[in-house]
Amino acid sequence: MPGKIIVMEGLDGSGKLTQSQILAENLKSKGYNIKLISMPDYNNLSSGPVRLYLEGKISLNIHEINAYAASSFFAVDRYISYMSDWKSFHEKKDSILICDRYTTSNMIYQLAKIAPEFYDEFLEWLCEYEYIKLSIPKPDLVIYLKIPIEISRNLIKIRCKEKRFEKDLHESDEKYLIQCEACAKYLTEKFGWQTLNCSSDGKKIDSIKKISNKVIKVFNKYILF
Repeated sequence: MPGKIIVMEGLDGSGKLTQSQILAENLKSKGYNIKLISMPDYNNLSSGPVRLYLEGKISLNIHEINAYAASSFFAVDRYISYMSDWKSFHEKKDSILICDRYTTSNMIYQLAKIAPEFYDEFLEWLCEYEYIKLSIPKPDLVIYLKIPIEISRNLIKIRCKEKRFEKDLHESDEKYLIQCEACAKYLTEKFGWQTLNCSSDGKKIDSIKKISNKVIKVFNKYILF
């Protein structure tokens, strides 16, 4: 029996990487066999199509690149990462892989391009494509870090300014991000993702410590060997 996969998911700025790192260090200190990965795998050439897409090199119109095509860019990157990096690790029964984004991000950001009446048709295709056709393992636990879209937008602006990054294709379209937020709500309910409210007052994101305490409680409740 393979190990466990925990996915940290959420809108941009929700603290996915930070919370993934904290959870990984917390569990390592307790003797767990841990590996942390981030998707897309920007350190690998496999992320090339993803970069072209997000940098607007294929099209500056996000809706011109349909959900099935865009999903394939991310899925191929994930497949190569799996085969070349963490497949053997995951096959160890005591392993815990912590993922900053996963197939779940394809669900959120590409579902936003789909008409609601076709949501389930797309999700069935995506799950079959990644989990069955490509044999990428399903996650055992998805933790969704929920923040209001207004906070996400502000954090994106701050991050871009501090790191001198340009907004990517997703981040540049505010109407699209609002639709992504609505899709995330649909997905958490459909798939039973564990949703953590990360903004107690709805105006600012909670402290890193407060959120990480919630994350470890979810881990302790749902991950059993």
